[in-house]
Amino acid sequence: MIGTVISFTLMAVAGREASSELDTFEILACRSLVGMLIILTIAAASGSLKELSGGGFRLHLLRNTLHFAATNLWFFAVATIPLAQVFAFEFATPLWTALLAPLFLAERLPRSRMIATLAGFAGILIIIRPGFIVVTPGVSAALFCAVGFAGAAVATRKLVRIQSVTAILFWMTCIQSVLSLLCAGIDGDIALPSARTALPLLIISICGLTAHLCLTKALAAASATLVMPLDFARLPVIALIGFFAYGEALDIFLGLGAAVILCANYANLRLAGKSDPGIY
Repeated sequence: MIGTVISFTLMAVAGREASSELDTFEILACRSLVGMLIILTIAAASGSLKELSGGGFRLHLLRNTLHFAATNLWFFAVATIPLAQVFAFEFATPLWTALLAPLFLAERLPRSRMIATLAGFAGILIIIRPGFIVVTPGVSAALFCAVGFAGAAVATRKLVRIQSVTAILFWMTCIQSVLSLLCAGIDGDIALPSARTALPLLIISICGLTAHLCLTKALAAASATLVMPLDFARLPVIALIGFFAYGEALDIFLGLGAAVILCANYANLRLAGKSDPGIY
């Protein structure tokens, strides 16, 4: 989980640095292309290239279209609003997942978990304070990226039943490489990485994979009720980085709202574990 926190934090800082010269589509194109090379190299070395079949392609396409949109919104938010605010909204992803799972996976959402989920959304309202502050495009992007990540998570839960992790990661980088290149080139001008952005792009590409690898390994080693609260440590970490590196204010409403969201997520994990201990 320390690796997860470091990876997500480095990716956010590197994304902000790269955004000074590249748009979100160009950043994601570089990330996806480098990620695809890394995955193919690992698959070849481990003898798992045969797992890269085209089975479930429609589901891969749906998952990665949602993930592509969400990731672009995330990078846009990273470049335009305080980093801690981006992470706080991103932590709403499990709440959206809890609402979407009954619709698309036929999973039950008991009343107790529904109450915990709604409490989490109250945390979002505390942060954005509708009617008191202006909701900027960056804030909207952070809000909607959580919805996109939740949709991708639901699709992933269906994919893991028929595809290996290697195949899922390969098709993620492959499909998103095509989508990002198409979107980046729609204006006929794709900016190439410069000496200044080369290192941030490399960090984004590597950390985008290591973050999910570390998180998966952590969930394999311990229960989600133990692991996921540790992931929330990246919020105060990124808040301090934003304060010292970019002069971003430490907002009491952000802290309060984030605390409500994190408590709601933890309550959801505890309740889900009690109702079905086998899944945790």
